[in-house]
Amino acid sequence: MSLFRRAHHLPLAARRYASTSAQPRNTPWRTGAYAALFALSAGTVAVYYLDARSALHRYVLTPLMRSALDAETSHKMAVKVLRSGLGPKDPVVDDPRLSFELWGESMSNPIGIAAGFDKDGEAIDGLYDLGFSWVEIGSVTPQPQSGNPLPRVFRLSEDDAIINRYGFPSKGHSMVLSRLLDRIPRFPTQESRHASLHNGSMLAVNLGKNKESPLDSIDDYIAGVRTFGRHVDALVVNVSSPNTPGLRGLQNKGLLEKLLQGVSKARDELEPSTLIHGKPKIVLKIAPDLDDSQLADIAIAVRESGIDGVIVSNTTLQRPASLKNPSKVEAGGLSGIPIKPISLKALRKLRSLLPASIPIIGAGGIWTGQDALDFAKSGAHMVQIYTSFGYNGVGTSRRIKDELVELLEREGKTWDQVVKEALNMSSLREPEKKASSMEQLVSEAQELTSFLGIEQQQQGKQEDVSGVADEAVLSAVSQ
Repeated sequence: MSLFRRAHHLPLAARRYASTSAQPRNTPWRTGAYAALFALSAGTVAVYYLDARSALHRYVLTPLMRSALDAETSHKMAVKVLRSGLGPKDPVVDDPRLSFELWGESMSNPIGIAAGFDKDGEAIDGLYDLGFSWVEIGSVTPQPQSGNPLPRVFRLSEDDAIINRYGFPSKGHSMVLSRLLDRIPRFPTQESRHASLHNGSMLAVNLGKNKESPLDSIDDYIAGVRTFGRHVDALVVNVSSPNTPGLRGLQNKGLLEKLLQGVSKARDELEPSTLIHGKPKIVLKIAPDLDDSQLADIAIAVRESGIDGVIVSNTTLQRPASLKNPSKVEAGGLSGIPIKPISLKALRKLRSLLPASIPIIGAGGIWTGQDALDFAKSGAHMVQIYTSFGYNGVGTSRRIKDELVELLEREGKTWDQVVKEALNMSSLREPEKKASSMEQLVSEAQELTSFLGIEQQQQGKQEDVSGVADEAVLSAVSQ
């Protein structure tokens, strides 16, 4: 009888014993080895996940989310992860070459996150953990509103671009304010100079307008200044979204002058904050779809209103001929690589119309360190990213900064030096202040007084010399 047939004719209990005895037993050391191997694997994955620089994010997790989820769902999930406190972090200290001054304050690097990603202030600290020096939340409208119907976000993957027509979905002033207040430490320290609560960084709120508000009303923006002014470093007046009917009309000279003067007045009337040094800065965000005469009008309104800066630019309604993706026909604002030349053109023109004392923040199609440097050489004090962040993941800020450092090393310059050189070459020259009649009289009087004083001193010295000579002659005669 064959071995197989013998085994088959064994009693059931014997067959079970034979089958189990042939398998290795789970001894304690084997169980411990499996546990150690699992812990090591999990720990390795955790280390790679928690480091924003890891290729895991750019080449695995982010593409996986893009392929599995629609654009808006993917966006919301990213915000939730960063809000949870379990998101990746950038562990690298910024290179000193990237530091610069903005409104007299030291900034650790020139890379910010633009409004539109964190619309309701959910993931502020998660974004700072990724190495951004400027976090701009919003747009925030006074009353909650749902925005435009779905679908409203479209990826143009072949073009490295996005078209969105969100239409200012917002939880409203009250909800966002409560989140800002929740961040404030009970006992602020001396380091709490900025609302960001992070050294070398600033926090901004982008102010939007409710869809139902009258087209020519500035009340929504005034309400935003009064609500958030004591709790942020900067307030961004957004009159450039293409997805709220009539909003871009506020860029017209008359309405814009009224708006900027109104928000400046409201800012100046704010009570001092115990958390923030000084009053918040007022920044205007404009569209790239403006001709030279419109940009000239905006420059006049900015200079005369006394606001502190401009962001160039928002998304564009233009559709460059290079676009390939079929979604290019969708309504909404285009962002990403195709918008870079459009934004740069608007920035260079506006830079020539504004003095160097009014900073411009560049935005639009910034994908690499070279892109950021191109904006600096066009006169931008710093830059913001958004679409590249969505495509390339949480390590985007660090990657752009590392590329920037390499480029600056080759040129032997710092970011601050590049910006100052550009400002000297391309900014509007501020006219020398003419002295008033009274100032001129005072100046002439001071010059005359100074002249008479010199004459008296010289006369006194001559008298002293004569006296010494007379004494010498008398002494010689007496001898």
